[in-house]
Parts: sequence; structure tokens; C-alpha cells
Amino acid sequence: MTNDGPVPVAPLMSMFDPIYIGIDEFGQPVYTSVIYRNLLAGGEPGGGKSGLLNAICGHAAMCLDTSLVLFDGKRVELGPWQPIADEFVVGGMDHAISVLERLQKVLDNRYEWLAHLIDFGSVRRKIVPTDNVRVILTVIDELALYSATYGTKLQQERFVVLLRDLVARGRAAAMPVVVATQRPSHDIIPTSLRDLFGYRAAFRCTTPNSSNIVLGNGWAEQGYNAQDISPENQGQAYLLTEGGTPQKVKVCYLSDDNINDLAKHAKWIRKPMSGGVA
Repeated sequence: MTNDGPVPVAPLMSMFDPIYIGIDEFGQPVYTSVIYRNLLAGGEPGGGKSGLLNAICGHAAMCLDTSLVLFDGKRVELGPWQPIADEFVVGGMDHAISVLERLQKVLDNRYEWLAHLIDFGSVRRKIVPTDNVRVILTVIDELALYSATYGTKLQQERFVVLLRDLVARGRAAAMPVVVATQRPSHDIIPTSLRDLFGYRAAFRCTTPNSSNIVLGNGWAEQGYNAQDISPENQGQAYLLTEGGTPQKVKVCYLSDDNINDLAKHAKWIRKPMSGGVA
């Protein structure tokens, strides 16, 4: 046996690759790519949002070109991924705001780098896989806790301003954002924020208005109403992609054992790697 270098221990996955999230109503696989689009998920508790977040985190965990920044106000939904996260934020608003401010600085640096490429004859508007720049995936589970519950009013407003900037500019800087909330209302998801998400997933909602707040005004009236999803059909959602029509999807389910096994393996293959979000 010769020692010709590191032995591959995982598929060469990337966040630039499509992510498998489940099946459509015809049983066909559904893939999505959040890298240039971001994703918003909303719906009542127990509807299946955590399944979607874990599917995305599981893909990201196996991508050695990706850092994870996780906000988990409930501490347990994204907890299994904490050992491989560069940042894991719980309820502290000072910590939450500090992390978003650091991400904003990374955003500024990346856009400055893209601007400097013009000096070398390359006009670029976004980061691409061949740039070998690490993807920074930010996942927020329960937006309402940070935007309307924890901290002071000023801290909540600061959090929302920073988040809006990250969602708006992060898509071209290889810094996608995935946000989930069980309180889809205008005060939690204002239209100015929602419309920045290229992908939106509405799990079962209690009212047509809540469904519209996630997907966009008018979709419920056209027959794409997440209130019609059966409470027993956990994991079903209407998925809206940029410029498209909502489609029914059934999000894949990862058991706690599945998640723990994935997280442990991801920690093992990432062990030689270290560093912060910058």
C-alpha cells in the first residue's frame, strides 16, 4: 500500500450542488439550491419545518466547502449540528447581533474582492465554485424569537436590519440564508423581507392569510392554500421557487438517529479543518 495523500472519506459534495429535500405529489424527487436564492419556511408547529431544515443542514454538513452559522432559539432543533457549526446562537441577543455584524463584515469583504477583480479584467457579480471561497450557510430556527421576543425593541430592530442585509446581499457572496418560523405574520415576516427569499415553503398554516404571508399575496386564492394541508400530513408543503408556481412537496424525514449519525460523521470528516466564519 502506498501513501499517495489523503484518502477520501465522503462524497465530494458542495453547497453549489442541488439539495435533495423530498418528493413531489407524483413521487418524483425534488431538489433545490439555496446558494443564490435563500429559503423561507413557515407554518404551524409540527408541520415539518424542522425536517426541511435538517435536510439542508445534513447536506451542508457533508460539504467541506461550507461553514454553518446556526441560530436556534429553542436550543434543540438544530442542536445535533452544534459540534460542526462555526457559530451556534441560542437566546442571547448580544451574541446574535454580534454574529450578524461579523457576517456583514464578511459580506463587505467579499464584495470588495469581487470589485477588485475588475482590475484584472474580470467583471463578476457573484462568487462561483471555481473561486474556492467557502460557502457560509446561515440557518435561523424560529425567527420570531429574535425579531419579536428576546431582547429589547432596539435589539430586535437591529437584528431584523442586519438579517435583511444578509438575505439581500448574501446570495451573490456565497452566503445563503435559510429561515423558519411558526408565526407567519406581517410583523414577523414583513413583505420587504419575504420578497428577498427566492424559495419559500409554506407548511400547514392556520389561515389563508398566513399561507399568503409565506408564499406571497394571492396564492391561496388561486388554490395554493397551506391551510388545506391535513394536520396528519406532516412534512407536506407548498414550495415556491423564483418565478414559478407553488408545487406540493413531501419533505424527506430524518430520524434523530439519522441526524446524530450524520452529525457525528460530518464532525469526523471535518476534524482536520478549523477556523471562523471569515
